[in-house]
Amino acid sequence: MTAESDLRTLLSDLRPELHPGRYVFATVPGGAVPAGASPVVTVGEAEGLTLVLPEQEAVAAGLDHSYPSGWITLRVHSALEAVGLTAAVSLALTDAGISCNVVAGFHHDHLFVPYGRAAEAVTVLERLAAESHAG
Repeated sequence: MTAESDLRTLLSDLRPELHPGRYVFATVPGGAVPAGASPVVTVGEAEGLTLVLPEQEAVAAGLDHSYPSGWITLRVHSALEAVGLTAAVSLALTDAGISCNVVAGFHHDHLFVPYGRAAEAVTVLERLAAESHAG
């Protein structure tokens, strides 16, 4: 599958998918993932290893955590060099008053939004896709 870089195509083919569960952000000094934890995102920083993982795993590992989130994957296969996708998605969510943390994977972009507003965020993104398709 070829990665897409045309912004209009990317937006019209977003296909946001909400994963079940509640995800949180935590950090571990020293960079070791605790036993029993299966993070969906890891980011190495000078202050420690940031983990995004299911909330129940953070609790079980005794990790301080924050930002209870819904995890949305944009199913469009976006090229890493594509210009404007993050900005357009962020603007649509900003206009709805929904905060968002974006992580780019090799094939897809992943959004972490406030857990209580995750379904609303999907609706906003579906509307963005429909408007991009129609326009």
